[in-house]
Amino acid sequence: MGSNKSHWENVFATKNPNEVSWTQKHPKTSMDYLESLNLSKTANIIDIGGGDSNLVDALLEKGYVNVWVLDISEFALERAKKRLGDKANFVHWIVSDITEFKSEVAFDFWHDRAVFHFLTEQESIDKYLAIINNAITDNGNFLLGTFSENGPLKCSGLEIKQYSESTMKQTFSENFEAVKCFTENHKTPFDTVQNFQFCGFKKKSK
Repeated sequence: MGSNKSHWENVFATKNPNEVSWTQKHPKTSMDYLESLNLSKTANIIDIGGGDSNLVDALLEKGYVNVWVLDISEFALERAKKRLGDKANFVHWIVSDITEFKSEVAFDFWHDRAVFHFLTEQESIDKYLAIINNAITDNGNFLLGTFSENGPLKCSGLEIKQYSESTMKQTFSENFEAVKCFTENHKTPFDTVQNFQFCGFKKKSK
């Protein structure tokens, strides 16, 4: 996985937010979904592959106090910390490859619109499934966004794996119930459009 890390460190070291396709000024879809869950402000929330995304700002603004941001790129997280200033002290920052993440915390909400579709090998997908199964509380929530079957085949020069609603549901069906699935067009800073498949899941009670 080392080459993956150097790839992302390089991306974040050499490109500004307006030069990468995934930048969103305001993560409306993710925040609307989260707010619809009516979680307590003390819920444990993690953004997987959060990089220097603005989701963490939106979460802090809404008063959530237990926020984690995980990314493989230390540079990306440093940039987010710098942007947040003193507020960065209220966030737990984790530099890790998702397939090597060992969580000591049980999360009530897991958010990923950045990482999962980069896992193209079954072995990595299985690792992700095992990690998320352990890391989410019973009845905990999970919002996943990946490129849809009408979306790009590559991102940032790397191959990705596309998902449809049914393949996404199937992938997580053992331990998660799909609550709401939808597609969405994401407008990139370059005025191109990428079609995303989203599914919100709830963990099945044991």
